[in-house]
Amino acid sequence: MRSLFHASDRLYRTTEKSFLVVECKRCRLIRLYPKPIPSELATYYPSDYWHSDNGGRITAIEEFYRRLVSLDHIRFLEGAIRNAAGNGLTMDVGCGGALLLRLLRERGHKVLGSDFSLDAAAIAWGQNGVPAFCGTLTQAPLRDASVSVLSMFHVLEHLYKPDEYLAVAHRLLEPGGRLVIQVPNAASWQFLVFGENWNGIDVPRHIHNFRLSDLNVLLDRCGFETVRTKHFSLRDNPAGFSISLAPGLDPMARRIRKIKETSAQRLLKNLAHLGLMAVALPFSLVEALCRAGSTVMVEARKKP
Repeated sequence: MRSLFHASDRLYRTTEKSFLVVECKRCRLIRLYPKPIPSELATYYPSDYWHSDNGGRITAIEEFYRRLVSLDHIRFLEGAIRNAAGNGLTMDVGCGGALLLRLLRERGHKVLGSDFSLDAAAIAWGQNGVPAFCGTLTQAPLRDASVSVLSMFHVLEHLYKPDEYLAVAHRLLEPGGRLVIQVPNAASWQFLVFGENWNGIDVPRHIHNFRLSDLNVLLDRCGFETVRTKHFSLRDNPAGFSISLAPGLDPMARRIRKIKETSAQRLLKNLAHLGLMAVALPFSLVEALCRAGSTVMVEARKKP
């Protein structure tokens, strides 16, 4: 393996420890080395990391913004639902508070969420009216071949063994079912520009850092065939640029870290964050058009 750089937790500052990021000389997969043991890794996730919705209470402006920036994901998922042409059940793994599934349900789709956090699952049920269970995908209380579309947005990079989740997804999906995955793109221009400060690395929570080529190899090995990709996310790509430049402005990180702010300070920081996102939008669009966006979304078909 080849050492790339050392990095620390710039976003949530859960530890002062420095971590080594390496690239495998054979397969070129980028990963954290050594991998933290589970008990250590758990300490790097703030208690409300999984949902960060102030207990599910968000303002009308926040909800409007989230609905707007979620349209990319909704449209991509609806394309996968049409392509699957099965029973129509869409399951989102790592659903958090399940706003995305709520938007799908409002469009007439059958949905189910799962999350490792009990609080997040409770918000999904109580605030967004989405059925959700607490647990890992391997614990899903579902029959084989009972899901049309299974999505994992920013999940695989957190897993010790992503292939295990993909194996379960293959089992749960109907014949011809669709798997939708989104991960930070380690072949992005943003990674080239920011290096160890790139938000997509998110040390130490991201165990693996994928390029599209890495995903294609992994998916093929687990019984899937990539049929469609998308390199732009209005929700994630401009925000990732802003956070890479100024992690202290990220509203979610400030909320999770319980940063004390006056109303004026909060407003100024939020406006600065939005300003950086606006500046980053043209760059994000160009890198996506060149298939080098800071995230990559994949639709993969379950092979027979």
